[in-house]
Amino acid sequence: MTESLKFVKPRFVPPLDESFRPAVLANRAFQEEIEDARVGVPLLLGLERADGSVSRFETKVFPDTHPRATANLTYAERLVKFLLWQRGGWKVYVGGPKSIGNYIKKCYAPDGERAFDFYFMGEEVYEKTFTVVPCAPSKVPVEQEREQALGRHLDGYRIGFDLGASDLKVSAVVDGEAIFSKEIEWEPRKQTDPQYHKDKIMAALKMATSKMPRVDAIGGSSAGVYINNRPMVASLFRGIPKERFDEVRNMFLRIRDEMGVPLEIVNDGEVTALAGSMALEDNGVLGIALGSSEAAGYVTLRGNITGWLNELAFAPVDYNPDAPIEEWSGDRGCGALYFSQQCVFRLAPKVGIEVPGDITDAQKLKFVQEKLEAGHEGATKIWQSMGYYMGYAIAHYADFYKLKHVLILGRCTSGKGGHLILDGANEVLKAEFPELASQINIQLPDEKSRRVGQSIAAASLPAIN
Repeated sequence: MTESLKFVKPRFVPPLDESFRPAVLANRAFQEEIEDARVGVPLLLGLERADGSVSRFETKVFPDTHPRATANLTYAERLVKFLLWQRGGWKVYVGGPKSIGNYIKKCYAPDGERAFDFYFMGEEVYEKTFTVVPCAPSKVPVEQEREQALGRHLDGYRIGFDLGASDLKVSAVVDGEAIFSKEIEWEPRKQTDPQYHKDKIMAALKMATSKMPRVDAIGGSSAGVYINNRPMVASLFRGIPKERFDEVRNMFLRIRDEMGVPLEIVNDGEVTALAGSMALEDNGVLGIALGSSEAAGYVTLRGNITGWLNELAFAPVDYNPDAPIEEWSGDRGCGALYFSQQCVFRLAPKVGIEVPGDITDAQKLKFVQEKLEAGHEGATKIWQSMGYYMGYAIAHYADFYKLKHVLILGRCTSGKGGHLILDGANEVLKAEFPELASQINIQLPDEKSRRVGQSIAAASLPAIN
């Protein structure tokens, strides 16, 4: 292969996906190739967010004059894609060879291959026109990362909730102890009327309220991008017509006013990481929730959160050119199809498991999980595949996060499945990435925390005035 990036076959092949080509192996092979050739030139990527904060990522590529320079394009585009969804940004500086900057600008254009990302990151999230700036490395702005404290308030009578695509979890928490937790099935993505969402959430809050003498504060988590308690984009509200989305944007502000207490809602990944940090009493935590999609959040080594998006559901982990396509973004090999119930549904037909079509997604997952618990060989291979996916993905994530702990939880990790994922991930790290295996602790929370831990941690978000 003389022109394209080399896609490396893993030592641990997922039992149901022989064509899986981990991003981390391709990237490392590319860097080794550059090092051996001793011709590498800098590529410096800068991502600017609406608040003026800037992330930077530095690597090396072939010079434009080198015969292997074409491989730079795929390598750089996949890096930009990952960084956009991990860190976020409305403006991307591409400091390096001109061919790379021009290629990224062409891809991330209104009519380009990454038009979804152009509109999502620009208009929908940061409310600006998405911009790519090809430039020299010296012209990339200096890094300006920002951190802030999140949650950890345990006093008083609190409600925590977590909005998933297949269930709504709610907890009543008194002085840091959950006295009541409930999972409620719902189907928010299919609804076109925002009142459906508001009614379901209010009913859950009132249920939790009935378990305590009063309510002092409410904290929530949800998939999507939230800024100042307002969802900018969220898959839960995918069915809402654009002309009615303002009702969604202000919904939690209205709920706060109706309940008459402080309310904070943030991305569910942030709460996943917060829950892990609180439970472990340590920092440097990446939380990964395997539910209806993949949710992720990060607590820094200083115990804070960043202004990053951490939407790893849309970040590529598989470089196989024929990897499955994520339905919303239209891109291939993204995390949502490897670390969620979508992965279970994708792999089930390969082992002859026919999932009923006339039930909710939560019930579909339970249907396959029951086969797993009963010892079904094919169902076991589904979760073994997810374990190998996870091992290579964690190694990939470690190139972008400073990690001490990875906490995996969510509905897909219930029962035997969680241990199969954990065992597979550890097997990959110990054999392929021993240096990471010695640095990163991967673990599952206990069964109850695995399913409702996010709503309990969410309760700690607001400070009581």
